[in-house]
Amino acid sequence: MENVAIIGASMTQFGQRDGWVLDLLSEAGTACLEDAGVSPDAIDHLYVSNMASGEFEGQTGIMNAVAHDLAAMPAYTARIDQTSSSGGAGVKHAWQSVASGASDMTLLVGAEKMTHRTTPEATDVIASITHPAEYKHGVTLPSFAGLTARLYLETYDAPRESLGKVAVKNHRHGVHNEHAQFQKEVDLETVLESPIVADPLRLYDFCPITDGSAALMFCPESVAREYTDDYVLVSGVGGATDTHVVHERADPTTMRGVVESSRIAYDTADLGPEDVDVAELHDMFTILEFLQSEDLGFFEKGEGWKAVEEGRTEMGGDLPINPSGGLKSKGHPLGASGVAQVYEIYEQLLGEAGKRQVDGADTGLACNVGGFGNCVITTLMEAV
Repeated sequence: MENVAIIGASMTQFGQRDGWVLDLLSEAGTACLEDAGVSPDAIDHLYVSNMASGEFEGQTGIMNAVAHDLAAMPAYTARIDQTSSSGGAGVKHAWQSVASGASDMTLLVGAEKMTHRTTPEATDVIASITHPAEYKHGVTLPSFAGLTARLYLETYDAPRESLGKVAVKNHRHGVHNEHAQFQKEVDLETVLESPIVADPLRLYDFCPITDGSAALMFCPESVAREYTDDYVLVSGVGGATDTHVVHERADPTTMRGVVESSRIAYDTADLGPEDVDVAELHDMFTILEFLQSEDLGFFEKGEGWKAVEEGRTEMGGDLPINPSGGLKSKGHPLGASGVAQVYEIYEQLLGEAGKRQVDGADTGLACNVGGFGNCVITTLMEAV
């Protein structure tokens, strides 16, 4: 199996956008082709990561439409839906297509258009991720987040302020991300006094509803050298699931999908958590940054909050987490988020992240979570 490289990447502005999902896909796809210096007719496979274009705007068949818009025919196309980890699943499919030898050039584009719907409408679409037994009782993902946050705080004697400090940190990082939906800092008092959404979590513990897109170009390393000296390697990708019914888990503060997907990724890359220099985690809710940082092996169980309190996960700390601002500041267009996470790691490993550049970043990790840990993709990348 040949090494898989990423030779080009793009990310659009996240936030409230005027264009529809096809506009967003075409914008990111065109920019990625230009960044990679690849002709559209060189694409063998074209994957589109998207959760709910049909539900949000009544648009299906988007993978074929974007191939047409990019003049990428006759490339094989497929839409990848793995709920809010659709972007990460797209990364896995694109990586597999090249690693298997089936494709010498694979374009992945992820997008979601959400802001034209009301908050209750968007929440209902997102809540469809949950098991029908939970959905019929009105359970939403914020509900799970609030219940799990309370359990975590009580079990590990963590202060409520520690969750707020995740939001403060990620907003501070997001100030330097020109693509982020929110490019402004918030203070801890603002976070802790914002309206309650799912006790103990408040408004600033949640990411926003977002439009946006991102794209990546994958190829074998031998092909990458024909195009550029500036590329990164995707050294390991792992995917895993957990129970679809969240209350059936033995310990809701452990995300087995994170544990297992990262184990696969680490084993494939022959790396461990101690090798990671920078990470992008799926902070749809602040509590998820604690859970993932522990289940990925960065910190001992119940000590992720201490790492935040000690400043270890900030820029300049020993393991910067979410230098992009994370979903919290950057935004969370469902199908694009996992692609944008890898975009950030790509920029970091090339040393092109500007004011948010992590010094000495040679190995990076992205963890994209579907639902409340129902499905997870972990990706490891290395500089060359």
